[in-house]
Amino acid sequence: MTLMTLRLRLFVFFVATLVLSSASPARTSTTAKTKSSAKVAESAHAQKRMARLRHHRAGRRRAISRAAVAPTSSASVAATQRPVSLHRHRRYVERFTASSFAADITDGDVIEGEDPIVRQAAIDALGNMNGTVVAIDPTDGRILAMVNQKLALSEGAQPCSTIKVAVALAALNEKVITRDTAVPLGRRSQMTLTQALAHSNNAYFEAVGRRLGFPKVSSYAHQFGLGELAGYNIEGEHLGVFPARELPSSLGGVGKMCSFGESISMTPLQLGALVSAIANGGTLYYLQHPTSVDQVISYKPRIKRQLEIGPLVPEIAEGMTGAVQYGTARSLRLNFSEEQILGKTGTCSKNGTRFGWFASYADTQYGHIVTVVFLRGGRPTYGPKAAEISGKFYRGLYDHNFFRQPSTAASRTVHEKPSMGAPQ
Repeated sequence: MTLMTLRLRLFVFFVATLVLSSASPARTSTTAKTKSSAKVAESAHAQKRMARLRHHRAGRRRAISRAAVAPTSSASVAATQRPVSLHRHRRYVERFTASSFAADITDGDVIEGEDPIVRQAAIDALGNMNGTVVAIDPTDGRILAMVNQKLALSEGAQPCSTIKVAVALAALNEKVITRDTAVPLGRRSQMTLTQALAHSNNAYFEAVGRRLGFPKVSSYAHQFGLGELAGYNIEGEHLGVFPARELPSSLGGVGKMCSFGESISMTPLQLGALVSAIANGGTLYYLQHPTSVDQVISYKPRIKRQLEIGPLVPEIAEGMTGAVQYGTARSLRLNFSEEQILGKTGTCSKNGTRFGWFASYADTQYGHIVTVVFLRGGRPTYGPKAAEISGKFYRGLYDHNFFRQPSTAASRTVHEKPSMGAPQ
């Protein structure tokens, strides 16, 4: 490479450097201008958002102010204005004051005329729960065992969803529904009687109760023994209450009475007598509680009245079986399948006390036994818990061959002694 060529290349490089350095400020200025424009646009957008937010808040304040001074009796204002909540929704938590447990549930019980196997099975199943177990022979109305007799013979309590059984029988007899009638519960929901009994659906029985009307509901309730003594000369038995008037519409009317027994008071004996009539095909017996061996030997059934429910029993039996197999009473958890258990749960609360019901009967080759479990207490008390206790009771009877030998309850009362295991 010659000296002349080298000098030429250095000159070209020098000129190019000068050109580039002169163009750089222009590019820098353009970039700065672009960034400044972006910042201005962003600031304007933020100001618009803040303005919209201030406008929205001002609108809410005006709406709250108008709602505060508007007359509450104006239907048009209430219909057109959406209520504005100033506080977050708080979940309601029910508080109970009653205890679900008791120290000695058998204190004061008269047991000389009871079946010892049935009684011990009931005691073991109930444990320390504040409740009662009443076991009945539905073929003659004899009370085989009554644990915690003070509670069993008390003034009773709201029947909760067990009232659905009586309402179902009334509706079937009046041909308001059939077992397969699909009752609409909403725009896209409907349910049959079997499903409603198995899952204890309140909306279904509210609708059925309104179709029946209070006069018919009241008439059938009294036929089924509500509002009258269930026992025959049972000392200490109290009377349940069935109201003479329909519940006010503001409190739900007849629909609430038929869905979970609002304003009704029912005793365990009344419920046991009704379920016994279902089990035997329609005979409503006076319940009798023998208090000595002599009374057991000379026992004679006493019929109160015949109920025309025989053809209706298969219509409700499927739903009561479903409650045990897959519905609200599935906590019964039977570990045997050769016999059938049918039942209905009930759960509700009033004045800080929760009630748990389960009424059932065992359909066996050696006869039937009707069982009513009634619990009273706090949060651990509810219908499925009563069903669980009934399951323990039935398992206790099976474990001691109560359903596997054709011996009579009278012979066991006279000759046998209880030999049950430890409480379950």
